[in-house]
Amino acid sequence: MSTLDIIVFIGYGLVIVSLGLWMSREKKGHTKDSKDYFLAGKSLPWWAIGASLIASNISAEQFIGMSGSGFAMGLAISTYEWMAAATLLIVGIFFLPIFLKKGIYTMPQFLEQRYNHQVRTVMAVFWLLVYVFVNLTSVLYLGALSIETIMGFPFSYSVMGLAAFAMLYSIYGGLKAVAWTDVVQVVFLVAGGLATTYLALELVGDGSVTKGFSLLRKEAPGHFHMIFSEGQMMISDGNGGTKDAYMDLPGLSVLIGGMWIINLSYWGFNQYITQRALAAKSLNEAQMGVVFAGFLKLLMPIIVVIPGIAAYVILQQEGGAGEFTTAMTDSITGYVKSDKAYPVLLNLLPAGLKGLAFAALAAAIVSSLASMANSTSTIFTMDIYQNIFHKDASETKLVTVGRVVALIAFVVAALVAPALGALDQAFQFIQEYTGFVSPGVFAIFILGIFWKRTTSNAALTAAILTIPLSTAFKFMTDLPFIDRMGSVFIIIMIIMVAMSLADPKSKDNPKGIELDKDYFKTSLEFKIGAIAICGILTALYTIFW
Repeated sequence: MSTLDIIVFIGYGLVIVSLGLWMSREKKGHTKDSKDYFLAGKSLPWWAIGASLIASNISAEQFIGMSGSGFAMGLAISTYEWMAAATLLIVGIFFLPIFLKKGIYTMPQFLEQRYNHQVRTVMAVFWLLVYVFVNLTSVLYLGALSIETIMGFPFSYSVMGLAAFAMLYSIYGGLKAVAWTDVVQVVFLVAGGLATTYLALELVGDGSVTKGFSLLRKEAPGHFHMIFSEGQMMISDGNGGTKDAYMDLPGLSVLIGGMWIINLSYWGFNQYITQRALAAKSLNEAQMGVVFAGFLKLLMPIIVVIPGIAAYVILQQEGGAGEFTTAMTDSITGYVKSDKAYPVLLNLLPAGLKGLAFAALAAAIVSSLASMANSTSTIFTMDIYQNIFHKDASETKLVTVGRVVALIAFVVAALVAPALGALDQAFQFIQEYTGFVSPGVFAIFILGIFWKRTTSNAALTAAILTIPLSTAFKFMTDLPFIDRMGSVFIIIMIIMVAMSLADPKSKDNPKGIELDKDYFKTSLEFKIGAIAICGILTALYTIFW
């Protein structure tokens, strides 16, 4: 990186850390309590919520992992982003009103209110394991991989540097520091991401962005289909062989099948996502926040998928022999590594813009790390420590425990991250292994909210069965993982319904939620935004089907 790039990047780092520490300060005469630390004092406006949702969601797994999948499979991987926009509307209408009315800090806390202590504890443990060993670990791995590729720093130092950066402000400041720095992070993320896309298209089109996009459509037509049929596209398996892209994105299942389980579980019941909405000033602020996030999700494929397709076309133009191909080739396996597409592209950017683009990538990584660690500490502190070990813990003690747990989570993730080095598409790894828990999570919440007869025993059974059933389907069938999730979800739903109907006490379940139609009323601004998002989605799928 040039001196200008380094100045731009250091400037970004100073802005983020300074803002985080400023927002973390304690007002005179006021000691930070658990509401301040874990829910930002319930003070977030809609634009901060929307920005923080996207900054928490978009991380190295999108910039590196989704660009890698764009390189391998093309625009079809955008379905994760575009369907998320629709999912956010559903979450805003049907789930947020209930969660905010309950006044909860965590998703497991809701499960105790609706079911019992055992369901809360089991799901809290599941989430802690997934956040630390899948989410935090994979983001650290992908982030360190990009720094190693771009700047030449050793992988282990890159892991430690990223973890330290995120810890500088997030551990002390809690959600308020994370959310408000996310607002700035999103500006860097979008500006730097668009700059990378612009220059990648210029590179393909010999100085013309429009020509570059036309060449993408012309030279990689198979990369511009949203819905795959079986055998339509064969992609690298990372070990010199090939596999069917249908196994990652199985046709119409991405529209009417298991993809909904992934999205609703993630956006509706995932602590490090919903925690931002739980910290809203009001229900309307929370709902407008998810609409804002929905519009940003529509934009994301331009930032994270198109560069991957551009990298694929550049590789084809080189004919498999050139500097770009060499840079894309893994030094250990000797094969082209999809997840190197974005970092290699960054190395081609001119001075100044490279620093901005790298700042965008760092913003995505650091904001997600901070969010995941904060939510991990929230669940452990409120659902394990306070709920099981120390019910009378003081507010100061809860904040201290939260900080210690966040630190431990970072250390564990940093130690595990190098183990992911054998993956070709880390994004697919993340989706598949979080998908081991998603069917059970979705079934427990959806029945718990909308069917009063659902019993605690049925929910506990679902929580216990979701990982074994998902594991059995993985090793005993050859179904695409999205279809496996759909199958596991159906089985768990049948079991829960049968168990609940078999229990005569379920007819008068005192913990069933009394739904009121007034819960689901939304403002005119929300309705206008929702209609606009649905219209844009319809147009996109019509054009790129």
